[in-house]
Amino acid sequence: MKPDIDLFGVFIPTLLIAALGCYLVYRLLHAWLARIGLYRHVWHPALFDVALYFTVLGTVMLCLEQTIS
Repeated sequence: MKPDIDLFGVFIPTLLIAALGCYLVYRLLHAWLARIGLYRHVWHPALFDVALYFTVLGTVMLCLEQTIS
């Protein structure tokens, strides 16, 4: 994985870009799961949301590591 991305001369960490992209994916997943009613069966929705975000982020980072290496 490349440690930094050069954006017009400013080096931005790859993790920051991935985290922002994963946040958008997380919001879409959250809306979809709320629409189908999954949150009625979840014991602690805030904890579930944090775990969902980090699961998405971890999956994306693993995929980035596999494609770049």
